[in-house]
Amino acid sequence: MPLYKSISVNSQTTVKIWKIEESYSDLLQPLDLKPQSLERVLGMKSELHQRGFLSVRHLLREFGYTDQDLFYDENGKPHLKDGKHISITHSFTFSGVIVSDKEVGIDIEMQRDKIAIIAHKFVDYEFNYLDKSAEDYINKLTVIWGIKESLYKLFATPGMLFKEHFLVIPFTVEEGSTVAWIDYQGKKYRYNTAFLEFEGFTCAYVVP
Repeated sequence: MPLYKSISVNSQTTVKIWKIEESYSDLLQPLDLKPQSLERVLGMKSELHQRGFLSVRHLLREFGYTDQDLFYDENGKPHLKDGKHISITHSFTFSGVIVSDKEVGIDIEMQRDKIAIIAHKFVDYEFNYLDKSAEDYINKLTVIWGIKESLYKLFATPGMLFKEHFLVIPFTVEEGSTVAWIDYQGKKYRYNTAFLEFEGFTCAYVVP
């Protein structure tokens, strides 16, 4: 399938989402991959991961980039050769890319009940406003995880912990946005966040 969704966040920032319906060979055929990218995709044990990896390269093309324009630093954070900022995500049948003039992060997660089992590992302050009996409890947990994962990708600093260093201000699912903070080594950083739901998935992204 071509592009599933394109969101103009602001004049410098765009989010694009791909629904992965093509076969591995159909995704691979039109791409010009760097040797190390081809080696990486061929080494993946799961076709689901292979298709996710390749769909991200199709999203790059939607932005006017190729695989040659993308590289990763020592922390595994992706960068573009022209200096623009990029963040990448894929989950099952969806992938997403955000490109901006500023540091950004993005995450897509499938909404699953089992997130409630691990909530204590990534939620602290947020339990003050979460209602475990509410119909949207799983949706809200998925938003919080997605925002914190996006913050982690943006900051790309080993040692940061979702529960201790990231904080998501109260929100409703209908609002589709909130504010998040990073409190790390005596410094506080504020971020605007947004999120949307589609076909049982949640996409969250953060910008300064």
